[in-house]
This record gives sequence, structure tokens and C-alpha cells, in this order.
Amino acid sequence: MSEPPQTAFVLGGGGILGAHEVGMLQALAESGIAADLVLGTSIGAVNGAFYAADPGVDGVARLRELWSSADVAELSSAALLRRASTLARSGTHIESYSRLHARLSELLPVERVEDLTTPFQCVAASIERAAEHWFDSGPLADVVLASCAVPGILPAVRIGDEHFIDGGIVNSIPVSRAVLLGARRIFVLQVGRVEQPLRAPRWPWEVGLVAFEVARRHRFASDLHSLPAGIELHVMPTGGTAAPAYNDLAGQLQLRRSARRVGRWIDVAHEASLRYLDEHVCHRPRSADLSRSSSG
Repeated sequence: MSEPPQTAFVLGGGGILGAHEVGMLQALAESGIAADLVLGTSIGAVNGAFYAADPGVDGVARLRELWSSADVAELSSAALLRRASTLARSGTHIESYSRLHARLSELLPVERVEDLTTPFQCVAASIERAAEHWFDSGPLADVVLASCAVPGILPAVRIGDEHFIDGGIVNSIPVSRAVLLGARRIFVLQVGRVEQPLRAPRWPWEVGLVAFEVARRHRFASDLHSLPAGIELHVMPTGGTAAPAYNDLAGQLQLRRSARRVGRWIDVAHEASLRYLDEHVCHRPRSADLSRSSSG
């Protein structure tokens, strides 16, 4: 990257709740706000890659269609949790890497990170180095799936001599990366989970979920508190939709059955983000409103 980016879009993880990010991207595109750099974690890496391939109103409309048809939603952990046969065979994960890789390769508009229109990076956690690793080149499907490889759901993704797992473990909402790369204006696209209250685990299966939520929220809060002077930061709103809590596995499993709910999340986040941008950001006049033509 020859010059530091002025505007960065930071897309956090959150499984099927990543539908909210589509509404935010739609509002940003309609408001004439474009990214010089796109950073993504987990489902945010998926959304970010599609946006970086076609960063405009038409490209976001295509991404919305993919979510509405369940093509992208199928890549989320909530959808994958329904499958148990692979776990019985593998002992470590419940989804086949090859199946998801083939599906994602089919959907992605380009083959390599370097072919994207807007500079894009996504993060994964290296097992061997116990560290975050940022991909800014390479086969796009491989690096995006590495960023999405939730332990226990997807197998670790081998790239070179290392194995990678979900980037949310090390940097769920990577504001710090945008600052490091020189962005002066940062738009954070998050799914609302960091706003939900936490409580001590009551059941064995909640222990890991609570530990993960503490880690991800601590990192995000620390990054926000340590922002350098002169950074313009905008945390885009979800619109306050009633998403399932972090420990509500039954609610997560039910989400995939309702495409209408996913569309609702997109619409609510879109409207809330438009209002936020109108109130807080100076920008060019909005283009034609996608939601009025797409949601009827």
C-alpha cells in the first residue's frame, strides 16, 4: 500500500448476526462513503471480501441477495451447528472444509486477495505462533475460511506450514489494525453482541462462550480507549434488533430457519446507519435508496 489509507471499514465477527453489517455497508454506499481499506474478522472477512470486490451500491445489493438466499448465511457458525455427523467422524469439528471451500470459491467474485478492487486484509489466529496473522495476499477463499474457522465447528485451515483458526479469538473487531496501517477515519461495523450484558456461566457449555466474550470485549474496549489523537471513529449502529444472546444456542439455531429475520436485521441496521450518518458524518448526497426498491 503506497500511501496510508484515509478511510477504513472494520468488519467484526459474529456469525449469522453479520447480516447487520450488510445493512451498514448499504447505508455507507448510498451515502457516498467509500473505503480505502477493508479489514475483516470471521463473518466480517466474508462480508468485507465481497464488498472489497465491488465497493458500491450495486456490489452491496449483490451481497444482500446472497444473504437473503442463504448463500452467505450458510457459512455462519449458527447454520453449521446443525450438523453433527462430521463431528462423529473427525472428533474435532462438525463441518467439512472441502464443502465450504468449494461453496465459497463458487460465490466469491475473484480468486485472490490481490484481485480485489479495494485493498483488503483479514485476520486469523496462528496455532503454531499463538498470534494474530493478517492476510493481505493469497487465495481469497483460503484466507477467508481461515478467518472463519471457529474451533469445534470448522477444522483449522493449513496455509503454508501453519494452521489457522478463527480471527475473532485474537482480534474480533480489528480497530487497532486500521490505526496501525494509518487510517484516519474508521467506520466500525459490528453486530451488536458487545452491547449485550455478560453474566457468570451457569452450565458447562457456557464456560467457553463467556471466556471468549470477555476476551473479545476487553480487546475492543482497550483499542477504543487507546486511540491516538486525530482519529475519527464511527461505530455503526445495528438498530437495536433483538438478536439472541451470546449463550442462547437454541436461539442461534433457530435463526437459520427464518430468512425474513435476516432481511429484517439488514433493513433495521440500514435505516439506523443512515440516520447515524445523516447526524454525525459529512458526506455527499445519498444515491437512490436500495432498501425501498429491494424490500418493497
